[in-house]
Amino acid sequence: MKAFIKKFKLFFILSMIGGYALISYSFVDSYFEVSKNLDIFATLFRELNIYYVDETNPGDLMKKGIDDMLESLDPYTNYIPESEIEDYRYMTTGQYGGIGALIRQEGDYVLISEPYEGFPAQKADLRAGDKILRINDTDAKGKKTDDISKFLKGQPSSTIKLLIEREGEKKPIEKIINREEIKIKSVSYSGMVSPTVGYIKLTGFTENAANEVKDALLELKKNPALKSFVFDLRGNPGGLLKEAVDIVNLFEEKGTDIVSTRGKVKDWDKTHKAMNSPVDLNLPMTILIDRGSASASEIVSGALQDLDRGVVIGQRSYGKGLVQQTRPLSYNAQLKVTVAKYYTPSGRCIQALDYSHRNEDGSVAKVPDSLISAFKTKNGRIVYDGGGVEPDVVLEQKKYSSIIASLVTKNLVFNYATKYRIEHASIIPAKDFKLSDSEYDDFVSYLNGKEYDYTTKTEKTLEELKEDAKDDKALDALKADIEALKVKVMHNKKDDLIKYKPEIKQFLEEEIASRYYFQNGRLESSLKDDVDLKEALSILNENERYQKILTTIVKSEKPFYNADKEKQKNLKRAKRGEEN
Repeated sequence: MKAFIKKFKLFFILSMIGGYALISYSFVDSYFEVSKNLDIFATLFRELNIYYVDETNPGDLMKKGIDDMLESLDPYTNYIPESEIEDYRYMTTGQYGGIGALIRQEGDYVLISEPYEGFPAQKADLRAGDKILRINDTDAKGKKTDDISKFLKGQPSSTIKLLIEREGEKKPIEKIINREEIKIKSVSYSGMVSPTVGYIKLTGFTENAANEVKDALLELKKNPALKSFVFDLRGNPGGLLKEAVDIVNLFEEKGTDIVSTRGKVKDWDKTHKAMNSPVDLNLPMTILIDRGSASASEIVSGALQDLDRGVVIGQRSYGKGLVQQTRPLSYNAQLKVTVAKYYTPSGRCIQALDYSHRNEDGSVAKVPDSLISAFKTKNGRIVYDGGGVEPDVVLEQKKYSSIIASLVTKNLVFNYATKYRIEHASIIPAKDFKLSDSEYDDFVSYLNGKEYDYTTKTEKTLEELKEDAKDDKALDALKADIEALKVKVMHNKKDDLIKYKPEIKQFLEEEIASRYYFQNGRLESSLKDDVDLKEALSILNENERYQKILTTIVKSEKPFYNADKEKQKNLKRAKRGEEN
């Protein structure tokens, strides 16, 4: 027995030494590869800057090299030089020093597109449509929006002098504006959208977003008539993970699993739980999402769906299931790097694209159907991974006509709203504002002589048919027929202005409302004809339908994710030395 124990100890020690040697060799080998390639890069960079025939800019060369290297990974792993730290800070906090206004390019000049209510631009009576001629002593002609933006931003309490041209004014107007700390709220609007239904619009997940949602919800709950509410995450690109967790916590019990993160550094793997007492556990809610709802928006909508806390309505979300952290670099630069994937309470990851396995041309593919698995919500409903959050109630995405796309991109809707603002000192509240038929006729007259040509989808198809016929050497035989069809489908701009009048009026009303009531006015105007919102209200007003959606179990057509089976697979991969 003693001999056996002695042999076992010897075998164990030799195994440990062998394993340590393997790990050490692997570490040394990896370190050597990194060190070798850094040395190659450093010598190449030095030789290039010394001997290249023309003068080079080392900073630009290095940034180009870094950007191209990171581009081979995923779109969210980025290098942030010191010069761009302020822009990154704005993305995460919603704060910057400036005048508080959106700007846009038109010809050789930049215009004020939309002042933020309550901030310096609006206080100084800058208006949408104002053309910036000069900033301090610098001529603004020929400058792009990025250039003008850098001029407008600056330290709070500093001043800036603008010379602007305003339609309807004979002479340029000078404005001296005191910059302030601009903090853009994540909750852009909240209020009642029917006598019994509240509404909260969340546009981002910057610092304090959860508190903003909490405050908006508590304000809605002060209304004794409130019976349910709509949480709008459409077009929300995401932001801070912590804010997403805290927002779900508003509707779930303390201790509930909300999202887990898993990456290569196992010590960083974490399950994020609800840490606070909820604000409301029972108020029926619908969550609106679309193709623009990404990242933190998908954590919130996916978690609330998995926990059967509300009905998700709209279009399939973007499908970003990756988590980023910032790592400090030399000279105040930073690296925003993807460190993990996140998983909703049911265990699914909604990442839609596989960046770890690129095609030969460098492109990435969607997660194939064969790898998509089914998961179960708290009530046993079936949900799937690998392709964004699929709404409980799927609605068709609204498609806009070619004419409205042309009128908007050529600034004709914007410019008409500027004209309307000059001619009308005030309008009724945005939610009630409607453009009259005579005012729409005035818009049609305004378009006379203005360029806004466009190509319809049918016209594009005919052009493609013509090219295909040419390639097939069949154009001579089909040319007459194709030309006859082109004559039949040739759009008439005047007819399209009548045909698409409701759609065009909607855009005009929103733009005009923003001139008087700013961002809130634009949103209130847009909600009047919002198809997704109408469906949300319909579901909330029918409690039986609402409950049925959250409890109906449909048989899955996909294999279920088996956690124990996956652990066994990972163990086998680890034994083979594979990355998992």
